[in-house]
Amino acid sequence: MTTPLCPCGRSEPYEKCCGRFHAGAAAPTAEALMRSRYSAFVKGDAGYLLRTWHPRTRPALLDPDPGTRWTGLEILDSANGSAFHTTGTVTFRASYRGGSLHERSRFERVDGAWVYVDGEFLD
Repeated sequence: MTTPLCPCGRSEPYEKCCGRFHAGAAAPTAEALMRSRYSAFVKGDAGYLLRTWHPRTRPALLDPDPGTRWTGLEILDSANGSAFHTTGTVTFRASYRGGSLHERSRFERVDGAWVYVDGEFLD
């Protein structure tokens, strides 16, 4: 039996990659959080997306479109966002059937945990 790889594009099983963050472990970097949020969109995990969204910018509700079929994630750039930073950015392209989303996302630490703040669409 083959273990499915993580949707974020890393060559690791989901459980050892983004699945551990979805289960409650803290993402160690802004990029790891970005990848785990992409995987949450793939899996339709709105609860995780809301939990990892900055309280000042988080929407009251989130209803991911179940018809969107995410097909890949490409990290284009990452600045700061390590264990030694309090802010970071990740520029990425997330592909879905019929198009792609190109964004520079901003992340901050809140109570020691990385959270998504907002993003700027680039295309």
